[in-house]
Amino acid sequence: MGLTKQYLRYVASAVFGLIGSQKGNIVFVTLRGEKGRYVAVPACEHVFIWDLRKGEKILILQGLKQEVTCLCPSPDGLHLAVGYEDGSIRIFSLLSGEGNVTFNGHKAAITSLKYDQLGGRLASGSKDTDIIVWDVINESGLYRLKGHKDAITQALFLREKNLLVSSGKDTVVKWWDLDTQHCFKTMVGHRTEVWGLVLVSEEKRLITGASDSELRAWDIAYLQEIKDLEEPEPKKIKGSSPGIQDTHEAEDGALEVDEAPEDRILTCRKAGSILREGRDRVVNLSTDRTGRMLACHGTDSVLEVFCILSREEIQKKMDKKMKKARKKARLNSGKGEEEDLEVSVEMTLQDEIQRVTNIKTSAKIKSFDLILSPQGELKAVFLLQNNLVELYSLNPSAPAPQPVRTSRVTLGGHRSDVRTLSFSSDNIAVLSAAADSIKIWNRSTLQCIRTMTCEYALCSFFVPGDRQVVIGTKTGRLQLYDLASGTLLETVDAHDGALWSMSLSPDQRGFVTGGADKSVKFWDFELVKDENSTQKRLSVKQTRTLQLDEEVLSVRYSPHQNLLAVSLLDCTVKIFYVDTLKFFLSLYGHKLPVICMDISYDGALIATGSADRNVKIWGLDFGDCHKSLFAHDDSVMYLQFVPKSHLFFTAGKDRKIKQWDADNFEHIQTLEGHHQEIWCLAVSPNGDYVVSSSHDKSLRLWERTREPLILEEEREMQREAEYEESVAKEDQPAVPGETQGENYFTGKKTIETVKAAERIMEAVELYREETAKMKEHKAICKAAGKEVPLPTNPILMAYGNISPSAYVLEIFKGIKSSELEESLLVLPFSYVPDILRLFNEFIQLGSDVELLCRCLFFLLRIHFGQITSNQMLVPVIEKLKETTISKVSQVRDVIGFNLAGLNYLKRECEAKSEVMFFADATSHLEEKKRKRKKREKLILTLT
Repeated sequence: MGLTKQYLRYVASAVFGLIGSQKGNIVFVTLRGEKGRYVAVPACEHVFIWDLRKGEKILILQGLKQEVTCLCPSPDGLHLAVGYEDGSIRIFSLLSGEGNVTFNGHKAAITSLKYDQLGGRLASGSKDTDIIVWDVINESGLYRLKGHKDAITQALFLREKNLLVSSGKDTVVKWWDLDTQHCFKTMVGHRTEVWGLVLVSEEKRLITGASDSELRAWDIAYLQEIKDLEEPEPKKIKGSSPGIQDTHEAEDGALEVDEAPEDRILTCRKAGSILREGRDRVVNLSTDRTGRMLACHGTDSVLEVFCILSREEIQKKMDKKMKKARKKARLNSGKGEEEDLEVSVEMTLQDEIQRVTNIKTSAKIKSFDLILSPQGELKAVFLLQNNLVELYSLNPSAPAPQPVRTSRVTLGGHRSDVRTLSFSSDNIAVLSAAADSIKIWNRSTLQCIRTMTCEYALCSFFVPGDRQVVIGTKTGRLQLYDLASGTLLETVDAHDGALWSMSLSPDQRGFVTGGADKSVKFWDFELVKDENSTQKRLSVKQTRTLQLDEEVLSVRYSPHQNLLAVSLLDCTVKIFYVDTLKFFLSLYGHKLPVICMDISYDGALIATGSADRNVKIWGLDFGDCHKSLFAHDDSVMYLQFVPKSHLFFTAGKDRKIKQWDADNFEHIQTLEGHHQEIWCLAVSPNGDYVVSSSHDKSLRLWERTREPLILEEEREMQREAEYEESVAKEDQPAVPGETQGENYFTGKKTIETVKAAERIMEAVELYREETAKMKEHKAICKAAGKEVPLPTNPILMAYGNISPSAYVLEIFKGIKSSELEESLLVLPFSYVPDILRLFNEFIQLGSDVELLCRCLFFLLRIHFGQITSNQMLVPVIEKLKETTISKVSQVRDVIGFNLAGLNYLKRECEAKSEVMFFADATSHLEEKKRKRKKREKLILTLT
């Protein structure tokens, strides 16, 4: 057997050129005790933390593969919950930047995340129409709330009551009782999708935003939860059958649902509407943390800001109105009359929720977040559609509040998609050009070192010497820039249409351009005298023109500069002699136009990539097609050979970059990372680096490692990845009592839960084998009449020579809390009897009582029928009942004792140092002032 050809692996090195991606939302985060300075933004699969004051990226929360769709900071400011495209949720620590907690329960992208007031629970809404409430402390799911018929747009916990309110694209708002986990009220007062909701005025008012120009306000009244037991049940209306809700027309013609009185926890009546200035749908509706400021925006660049008045402010306003009305009434009834007149004044919704101002941003708003400082200054941060972050501040209490832009993060990326990339000859600088700007990046530090304005760029290259760059534009112009000064040296009208492609000549004295005006033009570099200085500067002059019958899409010189390949709109590639411009070959075979092509370093091969998704490898000597490869699932957008090799890279609209071997026609490696179509890529002159750009606004750097890549191993890894994906897509295991297609457990089956179940099964089997061996060993020792040493299992030895039963417990302790229940759900029943017997032993010893009880109750819940019908397990269950009750009581007593001790210590510390633990700073200061005044008063009375 011959030696297999080895390749070197390319791996993802960095993501740059991205400030914030569009799918997620921007949020303020607290770092180093500072509020209003740092923001978290989604950046493809990562989360970037930006310092708004310095405009620098200070922390990256590393994701895996899926794109970030939702962010939510915890109330204590120490953690950040991140929702992803595949329905998973990770909770990152902002102190360490690590994500230790992962929740898997949704089947589609996360659309909403909200913590409760204490930060112990997290509600997640998804495109799969479910809401799941997670226990953050225990790292497990509590329950799944099913009822919406379309994607969830928002879910909020109430502070005082154990309730949750949610909105969806199914036009309804639902109220959930979290004690019983059921929906007790459905509000159908909207004709279109409900895109956002907020609770204001001490949770006595709900404001919703839909696909029209009004914000609807609803008054919430909480009914008495404890009713008089002797009170007779209200009579039901004749003709209404039980279980059917009575409906009646609301003020705006929409239907409202009236629940049966005994089922009501609260009433929700429409209080009115606030008209927005925008006529499009509400994209985001949000309040600041205090609930004082309300803001919303549509699909444009205007944020409308409202102020919600407190009870005291409303009362003052009412008193003023009353005073004015009385004064007016007295004047009307006759001057000089002193008696008070009966005057009625009504407070409207517009008086309670006042419009403050509009904030106009520089581009369309994708998301925003608000923060109100203790001094009363409002800060609003925006993630804009053009890869930009802006911060505005305003004083809401001013007579005419004017928003002021205080900072913006722009340097880190382009405002539009990057359409061309180039490497400098020393592999250090990377050029990226988009519709309005050129940026030069340092490859090692990924810092932008130069930004220059340009026209819509389509192609580019570094001039030999790396001191100038040439850009080809959509308007057909050539633009020549000097990098040292960052100035535009010259603009030349080269083509009448778009200038699609350029190729530097191998002798580095000139280049060739191809455009939409059906011509190929040859250019030479020359030095001309600069008008502004005595020194000469670089310029270009046209030498020849080749006229063709079709639009030119791509041009390439052969390495020996004897041939020129031209790709045309008629799906062919024509080869011409450079010296005479005579026709040499026509490469015909693609069904759609050839978008990209490249010629190998030795001039032997030419590879062409087309919109028909194929890559063809041709010989340049006779123009024969060596191989046609089905390369991508969408158009092939870019193709380039690795220098001094027959390996080449292709990039496609299917979001993948692939490496190929043109000699063996083998697919070597797929580089996945981009979340939108890829426009272009560039390979460095030494072949160690690849940089790519995509519609997701990110630039990605890929680096060649010293790790050899074996094709057979790569194929095996690909098959494993496909198997893991298929496992995740399989139907959830059926649970007794559930109807077909319904799953009320919070988790979902993933490859991690399957592996955890396999580990449990292996541990139980090892326990069985070792127990059987011990029995045999005892019998042998008894027969021999002496002690024979028993060989120890190497796995048990690795765990510190523990017993087989202790090994099973270690495996249970090693499973993540969020994956535990799903792993037990996958476990076959044949392992359950042994596990129950082991649990009995462990609980008697008093080890890990909480974990074991959780596993035990879950197993009893899902295997109840089989366990109760198995006579062998009856004594085991009886023993478990006794031991569990006694051990749980002991644990509860210990916790109660510790809690009482901590409370005692807290009171002692407070008495000694006069410091209130867990109290608000302002209330503490007020308390101190009150005590000081009391002391002063006492001294005065004594003196």
